[in-house]
Amino acid sequence: MALVSEFLGQLSLNVAHEPLNPTVVPVRDFDPDRDAARIETAIKTKGVDEQTIIDVLTKRSYSQRREIAFAYEKRAKKDMITALKAALSGSLETVILGLMKSTSQYDASEIRGSIKGLGTDEETLIEILCSRSNDELVEIKKVYSDLFKKDLAKDVAGDTSGNFAKLLLALVDTKRDEPSAIVDYEKIDTDARALYDAGVKIKGTDVNTWISIMSQRSVPHLRKVFDKYKSYSPYDMQESIVKEVKGDLQKSFLVLVQCFENKQLYFAKKLNEAMKGKGAKEKIVTRIIVSRCEVDLKKICSEYKDTFGQSLQQTITEHTKGDYQKAMLSLCGPDQ
Repeated sequence: MALVSEFLGQLSLNVAHEPLNPTVVPVRDFDPDRDAARIETAIKTKGVDEQTIIDVLTKRSYSQRREIAFAYEKRAKKDMITALKAALSGSLETVILGLMKSTSQYDASEIRGSIKGLGTDEETLIEILCSRSNDELVEIKKVYSDLFKKDLAKDVAGDTSGNFAKLLLALVDTKRDEPSAIVDYEKIDTDARALYDAGVKIKGTDVNTWISIMSQRSVPHLRKVFDKYKSYSPYDMQESIVKEVKGDLQKSFLVLVQCFENKQLYFAKKLNEAMKGKGAKEKIVTRIIVSRCEVDLKKICSEYKDTFGQSLQQTITEHTKGDYQKAMLSLCGPDQ
C-alpha cells in the first residue's frame, strides 16, 4: 500500500539552476481542506467524478497536492493515494499517481521501473539520465535511495554494460562543473580538439575521452566546445556521434548533445515523435509532461509550436482521447 508518507513524507523541492518555465504553478487562494473535500466527494460519486479530480490535481503544484493529501487523510481517515488508485484506472490513474510525486520522486520511480524486473527499458533510462541537470541528478540519487533503499549507481551498473554503462555511471556520478562567468577559450579549444582526436581523426573511437568531457564540463562550456569542434571536424558533434558509435551508446550521446544545445527542443521533438502515427505512445507523452510540468513545459510548448507549426495542445487533442486527453491538456495549460 502506497502510504502518503512514502511519497509525501519529505517535501523534496525541485532543484534547478536553469530558469524554471513551468505550466503548473501554485494556485492562489489555496485551501487544502476545500480541495480535499472536493476530491473525497469526487471519489465517492457513483462512477467517480474524474473531471473534478483532474481539475483539482492538475492545477495545483506538488507542494499543494501534498497538503491536499494530508487534509484528505485527516478528513477521510484514509490515504488519498490509495483511494485514488482504487477509484481510477488506466492512463488517467498513471497520470494522477505520477502527480502525487515530486519531480525527483517521479524521475526516480521511472528509473526504478525501467530497470526492475526482466529486461531494461533503455529508452526511459537514457532519456532521464541524459537530459537531467547535475542538480536534478543529485536530488534523484538521494530520493532513489530514500524511496527504494537502493543505490542508483549500483542498480544502473547491474543493468547495463560496456561503454553504455560507463557513460551512464559517469552522469550518475554528478561530477559536472558549475557554469562559470569566465569563458576559458584555451580549455574550449583543448576540449574541441580532444573530442576530434578521440573520434573522427582516428580509426575507432577513444570513448573514454568523450565520456569524461561530456560528463564533467559545464553546459555553457560544452556549447562553445561543440561550436569550436566544427573548425576541426568536417562533421558536427551529432554527425560524428552517428559515425563513431552505435546502439544505446550512440542514443545516449545524441540525447546529451541535443539537451546541451536545446533541452526543450529535444523534448518537443520527442513528444512529436510519440504522436506521429495513429494514437499516441502514451507512456512517453505522460512521462515528459508529468516530469516537466513544474520545470520547463511552457518553454517546451513554445519550442513545439515554433518547430512543428502547430501547438502541442492541438497535437494532443488529435492523438489522445477521454479523461487522459483532458488531464494532458490541463497540465499543458492554455494554448499560447
